[in-house]
Amino acid sequence: MTFINDYTKMIDVMANRRPGRLPIYEHAISPLIMEQVLGKRFASLAQGDRADLKAFYQDYCRFFKEMTYDTVSMEFGIADILPDHGAINGGRKGPIQDRADFERYPWHDLPDIYWQRAEPHFTALRDALPAGMKALGGIGYGVFEISEDLVGYQYLAYMQQDDPGLFAELYRKIGDAMVAIWTRFLACFSDVFAICRMGDDLGFKTSTLVSPNTIRQHILPQYQRIISLIKGAGKPFLWHSCGKIFPVMEDVIALGINAKHSNEDIIAPFDEWISRYGQRIGLLGGIDVDLLCQKSPAEIFDEVVEKTRRYRAAAHGFALGSGNSIPEYVPVQGYLAMIEAAKKIRTMEIDT
Repeated sequence: MTFINDYTKMIDVMANRRPGRLPIYEHAISPLIMEQVLGKRFASLAQGDRADLKAFYQDYCRFFKEMTYDTVSMEFGIADILPDHGAINGGRKGPIQDRADFERYPWHDLPDIYWQRAEPHFTALRDALPAGMKALGGIGYGVFEISEDLVGYQYLAYMQQDDPGLFAELYRKIGDAMVAIWTRFLACFSDVFAICRMGDDLGFKTSTLVSPNTIRQHILPQYQRIISLIKGAGKPFLWHSCGKIFPVMEDVIALGINAKHSNEDIIAPFDEWISRYGQRIGLLGGIDVDLLCQKSPAEIFDEVVEKTRRYRAAAHGFALGSGNSIPEYVPVQGYLAMIEAAKKIRTMEIDT
């Protein structure tokens, strides 16, 4: 069977419609994995000049095309350009600890700093997209993750207790910066991105990372501003969040998200996500990263075929992929077994 990449299959998923054939999706794939699959070194080019970026995105997009994706997952992160970035990785305070820090932080400069770094990447991606494909993603990092980077996870709790007014202003200011950056992105690159996405990990294995009321009061209002911008530009919105976030899922769905990604079997089997939310939003993923790491390619292939046929029958908008992403520690053969299972399912559906 000749495969034809077609980004409209993912548009169907976002509309919670069952596509005519199975699409696949990944939130992120390490370029080091891509190098092994393609048999070519190119990952380091992502740090180079415009000529290097042109070469990088040619191979980056070729990988998604050859692996039979319909969209190219790509985003450029806000936190990566923040002055004094790094607290999100743990072990240190962020640059904002009190009101004086907040007032002196270069908020006004952030959109220009971001675009100086990001524009060459988005432009190179535009030039490299294969026929039939568009990008999925956009502006990396979410509202809560940016607050973690600016303050530090544990220090956010201190700020909320010691200066609740500053805590509230912090999230409004983050929202202002994100709206400015997303507005320019949508004006310049709507032709490149068929679907917009925000990743914001709000939970871990047993609960949300902050209280559901804090999420509702401070984080979701900023989500609403961004989602309204994206929907106003005629783009569907995909929300990625790790963790046990069931306490706020109804609130997030009410904001108008089209689909949700990220799942771990230790939190809830993917069947439960379908049972709870599959009638209202698209659901992406379904294959636990631990499966791809721990089992043999043959076992992965069989399990992915069995699970995916069940998911595809039960869900309206569904795209197969890992429950999180494909980092460099995932065995390449395990990842490829999942891709081969997707191809097998497509063949089986044609046969029936």
